[in-house]
Amino acid sequence: MNKVLIATEKPFAPAAVEQIKLVLDEAGYQLEILEKYTGADEFKNAIKNVDALIVRSDKVTSDIIDATENLKVVVRAGAGYDNLDLEACSKKSIVAMNTPGQNSNAVAELAFGMMIYHARNAFDGTSGKELRDKKIGIHAFGNVGRFVAEIAKGFGMDVYAYDPFVEKQEIEKHGVKVFESAEELYKNCQYISLNIPANDKTKKSIDYKIMSSMPKNATIVNTARKEVVCEESLLKVLEERPDFSYLSDIAPDCRETIENKYEGRYVFTAKKMGAQTSEANIKAGIAAAKQIVNYIEKGDTTFKVN
Repeated sequence: MNKVLIATEKPFAPAAVEQIKLVLDEAGYQLEILEKYTGADEFKNAIKNVDALIVRSDKVTSDIIDATENLKVVVRAGAGYDNLDLEACSKKSIVAMNTPGQNSNAVAELAFGMMIYHARNAFDGTSGKELRDKKIGIHAFGNVGRFVAEIAKGFGMDVYAYDPFVEKQEIEKHGVKVFESAEELYKNCQYISLNIPANDKTKKSIDYKIMSSMPKNATIVNTARKEVVCEESLLKVLEERPDFSYLSDIAPDCRETIENKYEGRYVFTAKKMGAQTSEANIKAGIAAAKQIVNYIEKGDTTFKVN
């Protein structure tokens, strides 16, 4: 019998675990669960004899991979997969996958939650600002970007996008105007929804030049990864421009400095919250379970990332 481990320091919602179990039960697979673990040793012990692994933001390092004996596939229940050591997986012929699109609406809604909270001065009773008629630039028009565009149009915002990997005509189908470069996007949009993945090309790519070019009362909304923003540049722009704000689903390493010096110009969630809805939990969990079954039974590698 194939064994599937859910290893989540930040657990799935109970309803999501139930749905995952139903998928695996139907396939005749055994489900094992490791939740709220406190160290790598617990993870290594739990993963030793399983055939498949489902994680969320948990780090699947080379040390974890080395501890496995039977692992065939690991699925990151979510879009980003920088928490998986793809090279280590490949060396042991382990297929690594993600579940793109399952958390996208939850992430997009969080972006607007942060935007409204910030625009209304954290609901402190003072007069705030409206989103209507403001220009929002979507940096990367993938699954999240599409939902951001849809919601932004509902708010009456003027919506733009830049994505070199998506055809202009495809973006325009969604009623979104297209800029030909990231520089143009940032220069013209008061709000930026940052949705790019973290990789060797994008890490620290949001630098001083591009952030400082933004219009007056600029706000960057980062629901992607903290690593894509150059923190030295971010601090410099915050210091030079009292009108500049930074909202992020995961606090930067320089969080303490920002909180001490720039009150009212930041919003950071307590932990990465983009996928933290019961609906997203269930959809991502079910997708992960189905992808495991489809890979083991049929060799389906549709969502392989290594």
